[in-house]
Amino acid sequence: MRFFCFSLGFLLPLLAPAQTPGFTTIGQVRAVTPAFNQLIAPGTPIEIVASGLGHSEGPLWVPDSTMLLFSDSPTRTVYRWSEKAGLSKFLEGSGFSGRMPYGKEPGTNGLALDLQGNLLLAEHGDRRVALLPLAQPSGKRTLTDAFEGRRYNSPNDVVAHPNGSLYFTDPPYGLPQQGQSPLREQPGSYVYRRGASGAVSREVTDLTLPNGLALSADGSQLFVTQSDSLRPVIMVYPVRGSGKLGPGKLFFDMQPLARRPKEVPDGLKLDRAGNVWASGHGGLVVISPQGQHLGTIDVGEVISNCAWGDDGRTLYFTAGSLVCRVKTLVQGTTGGR
Repeated sequence: MRFFCFSLGFLLPLLAPAQTPGFTTIGQVRAVTPAFNQLIAPGTPIEIVASGLGHSEGPLWVPDSTMLLFSDSPTRTVYRWSEKAGLSKFLEGSGFSGRMPYGKEPGTNGLALDLQGNLLLAEHGDRRVALLPLAQPSGKRTLTDAFEGRRYNSPNDVVAHPNGSLYFTDPPYGLPQQGQSPLREQPGSYVYRRGASGAVSREVTDLTLPNGLALSADGSQLFVTQSDSLRPVIMVYPVRGSGKLGPGKLFFDMQPLARRPKEVPDGLKLDRAGNVWASGHGGLVVISPQGQHLGTIDVGEVISNCAWGDDGRTLYFTAGSLVCRVKTLVQGTTGGR
């Protein structure tokens, strides 16, 4: 099921780009088809809300606290940002509790909220998916760190489904030497599901480097990016009533799009009309529910992930040392979905 979205095309001549004093702007929004102008007004500025980071990742809007959380994996720090208070550290030493050094990205990566509003963390160095009650930052615990007696590679992204399932990806990016690391125990990189009972199952086994995850607004579909430069695709899987995934199909292939070095499909989110907003070739690529490339948000940096925030019409995204935002004309989803 897809949600109906009213067309705003007739309002476009009346909409002027919203300027916010105090924020540096960067890049551009670039339409490929006229339909893109119904999602973002032409000329809308892209604002930098945070800079000077090691490698920003995993943005997550927390509605109850009116704040954005995001990971800086090289420094093992989860930051918070709000319009009123600006940038501050939320959690230090996150992602890896062992002895440093440990790889290039030992900290947390993807962040999400579970159904109770707890913070879910995909932790590279500790090779686990962890849960942290936001009201008790010292109460972090492991949800899963192994499958069939073998430790995960480095859980990268995580998303919570209303049926109680958690889905997470497990590429080797957080391991020292990544795919060549002698610490690697899993025979491949997979998409896993942790059911409401706590049991874990492998759900997707035929992707080489599964990375970003996002659910459709009604929870009936799970979108998975593959960050493989030889096959840079977005796949979509039906979510069955049990939480198990059905056979996947190709949603979008980024191979034909021009790319910078190191640009591959990474994090993604959907809006309530079913459009997909995915980091990848050329920036943040916006794709219609039918798989048509509508436009791109380009800041000249490799974009890693995105999240809807504020009133649901602002898209925040992480790009190297930056965290940026852009105002849109559509309603997105929040809470890591």
